[in-house]
Amino acid sequence: MIFSISDLHLGTCVDKPMDVFGKKWEGHFEKIKQDWLQKVGEEDVVLLAGDLSWAMTLEDVKKDLAMLAELPGKKVLLKGNHDYWWQSISKVRSILPEGFFALQNDVLRIGKYLICGSRGWLADSDMEEDKKIYARELIRLELSLSAMSKERKEGDVVVGMTHYPPFDVSLSPSPVTELFAKYEVPMAVYGHLHGNVYAKKKVYLSGTDYFLTSCDLVDFSLVTVSD
Repeated sequence: MIFSISDLHLGTCVDKPMDVFGKKWEGHFEKIKQDWLQKVGEEDVVLLAGDLSWAMTLEDVKKDLAMLAELPGKKVLLKGNHDYWWQSISKVRSILPEGFFALQNDVLRIGKYLICGSRGWLADSDMEEDKKIYARELIRLELSLSAMSKERKEGDVVVGMTHYPPFDVSLSPSPVTELFAKYEVPMAVYGHLHGNVYAKKKVYLSGTDYFLTSCDLVDFSLVTVSD
């Protein structure tokens, strides 16, 4: 099975307790851990769609990765906007524990599952710099989707990942959702949102089911994406 959860904001090496954002964040990793242990088997896959850790360096993030390494299942990481520790993909992959995978501009095959995607960016900003970053992320997303398309075989289960929401508050089609539709990706996960903003736990758009996985908006429980 494939599960997903994002925006864990772990901080074993920094003084950034998440309960400053509300009482519900108290002991949030323990809540996630307990739910994880109840749901996930060793052969299952957990997609971690960005903002994994407050760590600033690869050395510091190792402690947060070690906490996750104690949990069952294979873990797929995607960079979020607060993952400052994420340097070059080769350096990131060099420090990952066994059973961890990092997605960047490519596709990951884990058994029958093909996992593709990119971080994304602000979809509705009028700032020129944001528009440039968004355009670059679209290129990176299509690189990943193209790689997936070449790898895809009958019976494969394809899942997309973004950190930023693939649509804006109107929940209308966007360049990101158009790419997922073009490559016939049936399901995708995303995070980044906190509070209630325009969050919906599941949105169906242009042939794709989009699952919101920000941990505080899914009650610190893993979201089931596919069997």
